[in-house]
Amino acid sequence: MKGMYALYRDPYSVQRAVNRLRGLGLSDREIIVLSSEPFEEFEFSDRDKANWLRWIAGAGGVLGLVTAYLLTSLTQMAWPLRTGGMPIVSIWPNTIILFELTMLFAILATVIALFITAKLPGQKSTIYDPEISNGFIAVGVEHPPAALADELRTALAAEAPGDVRTV
Repeated sequence: MKGMYALYRDPYSVQRAVNRLRGLGLSDREIIVLSSEPFEEFEFSDRDKANWLRWIAGAGGVLGLVTAYLLTSLTQMAWPLRTGGMPIVSIWPNTIILFELTMLFAILATVIALFITAKLPGQKSTIYDPEISNGFIAVGVEHPPAALADELRTALAAEAPGDVRTV
């Protein structure tokens, strides 16, 4: 069996089902919750909340700023143009390049981090039902232990309006 899941109509039933699955000894990483809308006020949606994306984007921006400054200043010092007492390396003409490379590196770092954290070029979940797009919420477990199959079925069926489905 690749997975077992049940469909629920409201997030309160989902929270109770997740709590029952935790009571069976399953960790939050083993429990899958699929929904067509976010339910941020419920505990089951908090497990993937914290991430490093803003810090990675900030580090990418700082790296872009340093790269842009080095690019512009080293280029201007390599080919100096003496212009009536003005400094060779002036910050004001370089601000456009500084800004553009800062944003470019921040955006690239964010996109790369998004691909890595979302595991986008990876495998799809085996648990999915078309009813999720109609407002139902799926709660399930991928590759459940065979010893817990009956207990999982009982825990998932307690509040589900339909039957417990296996994949």
